[in-house]
Parts: sequence; C-alpha cells; structure tokens
Amino acid sequence: MATTSDIKNGLCINLNEKLYQIIEFQHVKPGKGPAFVRTKMRQIESGKVLDHTFSAGHKIEIVRIENREYQYLYQDGEFYVFMNNQTFEQVNIQNSMVDKPEFLTEGMVCNILFHAEEEMPLVLELPMYVISEVTYTEPGIKGDTATNTLKPATIATGAEVRVPLFINTGEIIKVDTRSGEYVERVKE
Repeated sequence: MATTSDIKNGLCINLNEKLYQIIEFQHVKPGKGPAFVRTKMRQIESGKVLDHTFSAGHKIEIVRIENREYQYLYQDGEFYVFMNNQTFEQVNIQNSMVDKPEFLTEGMVCNILFHAEEEMPLVLELPMYVISEVTYTEPGIKGDTATNTLKPATIATGAEVRVPLFINTGEIIKVDTRSGEYVERVKE
C-alpha cells in the first residue's frame, strides 16, 4: 500500500472501486492544520475529471496499467478485433469502448490501455489524426477560398466531416479524430 507521498502525474489509483489517473497534484502544507494533497484525477472508464483532496499520509492503492499498440483488423458483431503486432495475439474490444468508431479503418494502429494485473483492456485511444479520401461532397466553386464557410463531406471511413468550400470529391484530407474536424488538405 502506498501513501500520498507517492502520488505523481500519470499514476493510476483505485479509489472507491473505480480506476483514476492523476492529471495533476499539489502538496499543501498550510501554516495551521495538517498537510494535504490536492489532486485532479480522470476516471479511466468514463473520462470524467474529478477534484479530490487526500489528507497527508492517506493510504492509496496503486494500479499498474500498460499502454500497448494494437492494429485494428475487423468488426465482429458487437466487438472490434485488434491484433498485437509483436505477439500476433488478438483482443476483442466492445463497441461501447470505442469513442469514434466512424474513424476506424482496417490496419489502423491504436493504443489500448490495459490493467496489467488482470490483462483487461480499459481504454481505446484512436490516433490523433486520420488521413482519408473525400468520397462525396458538393462541388466547389473556383475562388471560394477567402471565406471560412464549411460544407458537409463524407470520407472513405463513412464519417461525415465539415470541410472548406474548396475541397472536392477525391481529395485527401487530414481529420482530427478527437473533435471530428477538418485539419488540412494532404498533398500526395
């Protein structure tokens, strides 16, 4: 069992039967009264951020987690199947664990956060950006580059993205998977 003196950024702990990752912390020793540790933690399953204060010397349960790279293979019913490129071991991830499944493409390398002792997947992280071809959008008009107006476009993964007016069908674009927003046009 560890104590609050072992807290550091990125540490994963078990608090009230839920897993939390420390985002930031501050040891506070006021002039009057006992010392304490103020933390900001993210719940791993839901992503919610929580402020929590521990008294100095409070016992905490540290959980070992590992971040591993897996390649997306295919969807099988209510599961997505991923493969470890070193061991060729396959793991099934439930649909509910994937935030933006519309950006998944076969062969994409994703990070999966595992509970090390139980070998249980906790979180699936898509790459920050995905590069894809625009399969359909309304045709652009020459000279429509000065305004900041956006139009809907469908990319090869099936996701719908808002793009500038000058983007046409067949062009390759870069999309931010966290927000689903157009980033830039990719030169071939």
